[in-house]
Amino acid sequence: MALDGNDVVARHKRLVRAGLVSWASLVYFFLFAPIVLLVLFSFNANKYGTLPITGWTTHWYTDAFKNEQIKEAVGETLKIALEVTAIAAVVGTSAAFPLVRARIPFRSGLRVALMLPILIPGLLIGVSLLTFFTSVLHVQLSSQTAVVGQSVYVTPFVVLVVASRLEGFDRSLERAAADLGANQWQRLRHVVLPLLAPAIVAGALFAFTLSLDEFVITLFLIGAGNTLPIYIYTQVKFGITPEVNAVATLLIAASLTIGAIALGLPTLIRRARNLAPAIARR
Repeated sequence: MALDGNDVVARHKRLVRAGLVSWASLVYFFLFAPIVLLVLFSFNANKYGTLPITGWTTHWYTDAFKNEQIKEAVGETLKIALEVTAIAAVVGTSAAFPLVRARIPFRSGLRVALMLPILIPGLLIGVSLLTFFTSVLHVQLSSQTAVVGQSVYVTPFVVLVVASRLEGFDRSLERAAADLGANQWQRLRHVVLPLLAPAIVAGALFAFTLSLDEFVITLFLIGAGNTLPIYIYTQVKFGITPEVNAVATLLIAASLTIGAIALGLPTLIRRARNLAPAIARR
């Protein structure tokens, strides 16, 4: 019995759907299988940190926490990340206002120019800043030059987050505050910034996460200093050890946790504000 046109189309759709699902599954497996293996190897009792898995242990995490080099690298990483986050939050929020509200010529071109550090490879940013610091300014490389380099890279992400919130901002709230006698500073402090706070915090958390994981730019600019990604890189050159797997797993966990907080925080704050009046009436 011959198949009619509808049966042929339905079968074709099923084949296409199955092919796309299979392809997507292979892509996700290729992306996430190494991360899953890394986490598994960090708990592997095998002292070489590879297959076969001979047992399960947290011994390598204990060794990592006792390692003085790792402690110094973590401290330096957090110090740089906090400084970069503060700079990116202030500069990014300040830059978002003229991009959205100011009537400046070539505003679209300026927005593209501010986004260039996202588009330019980190290798080029690192090399150009290295040349600028050493050949032009004659500044000795240190953690502070790494802070500058990372700030150049992560600030546009804060600009994007805050600018997107500003574009959807209800300007009538500011006009209402002005009608009640609030000056420009009071409107900014009591109306605008509190409503922008979720976006600012989310952008700051993204900046912190990006700084925490940043390797290429930091490698060029930190000089004799050491951060956690650079420590992992130097250890991998001599062979992957279980300690490296444990440290890398902790870095992945920290990045995922901060990223999840950054994504979910605006929604949580918005829900809390919506529930506050109902709770107050009880």
